[in-house]
Formats: sequence, C-alpha cells, structure tokens
Amino acid sequence: MSSLKIKIYADGAHEEQMLSQYQSGRVHGFTTNPSLMAKAGVLDYEVFARKLLSCIDLPISFEVLADDPDTIERQALRIAGWGSSAVVKIPITNTQGVSLLPVCRRLLDQGLKLNITALFTLNQLKNVHAILQPQDDAIISIFAGRIADTGIDPLPLMRQAVKLYELLPKAQVLWASCREAFNIYQAEASGCHIITATQDQMSKLALFGKSLEAYSLETIEDFYRDAKRSGWTL
Repeated sequence: MSSLKIKIYADGAHEEQMLSQYQSGRVHGFTTNPSLMAKAGVLDYEVFARKLLSCIDLPISFEVLADDPDTIERQALRIAGWGSSAVVKIPITNTQGVSLLPVCRRLLDQGLKLNITALFTLNQLKNVHAILQPQDDAIISIFAGRIADTGIDPLPLMRQAVKLYELLPKAQVLWASCREAFNIYQAEASGCHIITATQDQMSKLALFGKSLEAYSLETIEDFYRDAKRSGWTL
C-alpha cells in the first residue's frame, strides 16, 4: 500500500469508523452521500458533518440534499461554511436531467471546493471540463464501479478523463464506486488521482505481493478449521 501514489478516500458515514480511519493515517480524505448516511442512521446532517469537520483536517465530501438549482446553491454555500475541509458534492444533473453545471460555475467563482459527482459518460466529462478554469478546486467523480456493473469496461473512460483534465492543475479525477481491492491498482495504473474505498477493500491491500501458493494453503486451512469447528460428521 505504501508504494501507491493514488490518494485513497474512505467511503462511508459511520462516525467512529471515519475517526479511526483518520487516526490510522492511511487515508487522504473521505466521501459521504445521502444513501450512506441514511444506512448509517445519521439523524442530524449538520451536527454529524460539523463534528467530523472539527476532528478531521482532511477533505470530506458532503452532498447537497435538494433538487432545484436555487436551493442546491443555497445548501452548497451552507455546507461550505461548516468547515475549511468541507467539499461540496453536487451531481452533474438534478433528477429531471437538468444540468447543474451553471450552479457549479457560480459556486466555483465564490471559491468553493466542489465534488462534481455521478459522472458516467465522456460527454458529461467534456461538459464539466468546459466550465472549469485552472484555479478551480474540483473533484471529478466518475462512477467506474457502476459503469462496470453494466458490462462496460470503465478503464478506457478513466484514461480519457485523466488525459482530458491533465492541463487543469487543481482538478482531480476520482474513481468512484470501487468494487474490489484490484480496482485500486487499476485506478492507480490509469492515472486517477483519487479512489474511494471501503474499510474492507482497504484492508485487502495488505495482501499485495503475497505468495499465491501460501494463500492457497491458508485458504485450505481456513476451510478445514471451520469444518472441524462445526462438529459435522460424514
């Protein structure tokens, strides 16, 4: 893991786990979203976010909750005011398919750090690129894992994204919806700046370079130990 150049952002919304990940020094930031927060049982969005931002001095992405552009802009400004490490997460469109890039441009002009999210296509990437300027602090979140779920290899798109954004020094391409530890190595090879990963996926990085013969033997030992522990007989 230490040889990786890509930044790993922990994906989740469990407060204790996020604080533990931060204290471990193994992550470079955090991403959340409304779905993860709902699953984690977060009751008060602002209280949750402010507490994390007071304890963690790494970038943490918090997503707007609204669907109409005016309210999204208002919420984005509010989130940005919660702490200097707050990154405001805004989807590429609202639920009606209306582009939110004009909102993003206005927010960037006010100095906000944005995570433009839910990107799936090259056309979307080009549209985002068209509104960005060299001084803009923006994360470009491409849902590589969900693209792969449809049977499409996301690697060509990720490489195109890295090439497209290479002249924007503060724009960072993020591989989102990681599905397995191998995606971290794929993202690194494709030139992505960031990948989001769960605790389970990050823990598997300790296996890098492990002897496959040794791993095979350990697996067999695991199966045998569990069979003995079960008390089954044949």
